Amino acid sequence: AQYYQVKAKYPDAILLFRVGDFYETFGEDAVTASRVLGIVLTSRNNGGNDVELAGFPHHSMDLYLPRLVRAGYRVAICEQMEKPSPQKKIVKREVT
Repeated sequence: AQYYQVKAKYPDAILLFRVGDFYETFGEDAVTASRVLGIVLTSRNNGGNDVELAGFPHHSMDLYLPRLVRAGYRVAICEQMEKPSPQKKIVKREVT
C-alpha cells in the first residue's frame, strides 16, 4: 500500500523504492527497469495477483540511475527515512 501511495504521486516516473539494502521496482516499472538495465525480472504473488519485481543493491545506484536517465526515463527515488525496528513493520519513506 505504501508503494502504491508514493507511485500515485509520480505516475510518469520509474519509482526506485528502497527496501533494506535494495532499490526495488514493481509492475510496469519493473518490466522497464529489467529491460533497460539488464537485471532479472521476477514476480511475487501479492494477495492473489502476481506482481513483477526487479531490483538492485543500493550501492549500485551510481551504475543504474544514469542508465535509466540516458534511456529517457524520469526517476523518483524513495528512501527509507528511519531505521527498521522490530516494533515497526513499515518504515517511513519519502521521495528524495
